[in-house]
Amino acid sequence: MTKDSYPVWLPALSILLSLAIYTVGAILFSFFGLTVVLLYLFFCLLTEYRVMEMSCRHCCYYGKLCGVGKGILAPLFFKQGAPQIFLNKKIGWQELLPDSFVLLLPVIGGMISLFLRFNFLTLGLIVLIIILALPGSGLMRTCLLCPNCRQRELGCPAEKWFGKKEKSSHR
Repeated sequence: MTKDSYPVWLPALSILLSLAIYTVGAILFSFFGLTVVLLYLFFCLLTEYRVMEMSCRHCCYYGKLCGVGKGILAPLFFKQGAPQIFLNKKIGWQELLPDSFVLLLPVIGGMISLFLRFNFLTLGLIVLIIILALPGSGLMRTCLLCPNCRQRELGCPAEKWFGKKEKSSHR
């Protein structure tokens, strides 16, 4: 694997993981009806669009096959941005909150569903979406995507946020 482009299987796996999370979320929302499911899926699309707009168009993988597959999609929606914007970008809770709602909303919806009508399928789906979104995505990024990423070497705001080293305590 070169750092300029990822092999097709890796972004495909990353995309399948995202689709699995969105699908399980949609199933959890199915208790509330089709309108709620469609609103959730629309929200998922908006979060993907927002990431491409705010990050992918400024990334060194713009127009290339990156680890999550959005670099090749970004030119379909956005003109290439300035790489310096990506390098200087700061990530805080306000940037992460919409993405976290992709997980939190269906978990909350599933818990409401469990409260109203308990069943093991719903409980299993809640556990599944949490596993897919937290350790699943985390392992994907820390083991497969980030270690091989050229943007990480150039400067990545996500690396600055998630790759923080704990301050060593002086005794």
